[in-house]
Amino acid sequence: MRNKIIALKLTFEYIRCFPHLMLYLFHRNRQIIHADVERWSTLYSLKYRKSSALLYLLSFYPEFRNLFYSRVGSWKYFLNIICPKLSSLYIHTELIGSGFFIQHGFSTIIVAKSIGENCWINQQVTIGFSNANEPPTIGNNVSISAGAKVVGNITIGNNVKIGANAVVMKNVPPNCTVVGIPARIVRLDGIRIDKEL
Repeated sequence: MRNKIIALKLTFEYIRCFPHLMLYLFHRNRQIIHADVERWSTLYSLKYRKSSALLYLLSFYPEFRNLFYSRVGSWKYFLNIICPKLSSLYIHTELIGSGFFIQHGFSTIIVAKSIGENCWINQQVTIGFSNANEPPTIGNNVSISAGAKVVGNITIGNNVKIGANAVVMKNVPPNCTVVGIPARIVRLDGIRIDKEL
């Protein structure tokens, strides 16, 4: 009986998300969405083909829905009626590189000039303005841990790790780890240091 209920739920979810699949197949951002699907599938160890993986992620990961909706533009308003996004995750960044991953996107705000490829953001992160038009620029392969704040017209270099609850208000060079309030560099090019930004 339990297996039948699970199969019925999966069928319903796939029917509900089918318009998303049709949009994906013909959308101009298809390659970027495909890269997102591949990264999320790898991180969650999903063994589905491309279209099935997309439907699975849309059905069971509301964070992925938010990312998908940011990729497809104005279609998101119609799709959100069928399959609601996570209401506490806000993505207001037009230029987001492929492979963007959001783990537990609860209470997260993402407003940047641009975000590079293969970035990872956890819950309760704030990326945003210091005033009306100065959000940060985030490089490639950046990881921003739970509760971190990245604010202002700053640049976060490639391959940076920002620790949990860190407050970053200054430029961060590539290949380093920053932690604390205000954030300090604790690792640079694999070498442990203690340096102010």
